[in-house]
Amino acid sequence: MMLRLWTEWLRSPVFIVAALAVAWVAHRIAFAAGDRLKRSGASPWWLPLRHSRRPALWTLLVIGVMLALPALRLPAALAGGLAHALELALIAALAWWMVALTRIADDFVARRFDVHAADNLAARRVQTQMQLLRRVFSVAVAVVALAIMLMTFPAIRQIGTGLFASAGVAGLVIGMAARPTLASLIAGVQVALTEPIRLDDAVVVEGEWGWIEEIGTTYVVVRIWDLRRLVLPLTYFIEKPFQNWTRHTANLLGSTYLYVDYSTPVEELRAELLRILQSTPLWDGKVQVLQVSDATEHTLQLRALMSARNSGQAWDLRCLVREKLIAYLQQQHPECLPRVRGEIIRERAAARPIAAF
Repeated sequence: MMLRLWTEWLRSPVFIVAALAVAWVAHRIAFAAGDRLKRSGASPWWLPLRHSRRPALWTLLVIGVMLALPALRLPAALAGGLAHALELALIAALAWWMVALTRIADDFVARRFDVHAADNLAARRVQTQMQLLRRVFSVAVAVVALAIMLMTFPAIRQIGTGLFASAGVAGLVIGMAARPTLASLIAGVQVALTEPIRLDDAVVVEGEWGWIEEIGTTYVVVRIWDLRRLVLPLTYFIEKPFQNWTRHTANLLGSTYLYVDYSTPVEELRAELLRILQSTPLWDGKVQVLQVSDATEHTLQLRALMSARNSGQAWDLRCLVREKLIAYLQQQHPECLPRVRGEIIRERAAARPIAAF
């Protein structure tokens, strides 16, 4: 009798180990074929391997143990507890699979729409929407999976039934406590649909100029021009004003101001501006203007207006034009640089009468 009992107890771990081994071997065979397809480069369908490898292994292991469970001769309490644990693990695995599917879709979108292209407006729009919706969907899947896992416990179901009458008050309390998180999630959906910002947009926020580097579920990271990072809540871009330099197109107009003397040959400077722009690939060949934008009692204000493909090139082009125009004035017309004029007036000394003694 004792020998038979020990045999049954030893057989259970053997069945479990065998089921895990079979599941692991099946996973290795399936993904080995996928890795071979990836190395061949014949098709982009190897992309799901990047995010589905671990969820697939977890799911196969759980299913393998669940299939082996009827063959185990375990006490009823232990078998019921193990079956419940496997049920929870399978729910978690399926939720993991669904989150992995969103990452797979994100990879396909990243391959289809390249944000590093010169005209990347459509790519930035699609990737921004994809990332925001993916994060919102992942949070929703996690919440639903947790709710389903909790509902598998009979005690929790009974408590939930008993508290159904006070669900309105409880919902109000939970809503007030989770108001910042819910506001951020709603703001994420608004940003994805209305597109006030997109990835790699050039923006001016809080007096700082930079690019949108990351859009999270509750926050936005702005990469400042000097490589600092400005982290702002997602609701900031819904509730407060800010500047978006690439809202409809990546092309920008850059301006450079010079202060020169009244004797400056403006037409000659216009020709020099065109020559400078034609000599650099930073100019997109669309806009080039030099105007006298103001005149004070001492100097003329010249504004050079030029266009570029994006905000970074516009900044570099503005600096280049400013340097070249100043160098041209220094070499060809140094007398046209700002100077202060003065006039010396000599007055005759009035004849002073000599006092008589």
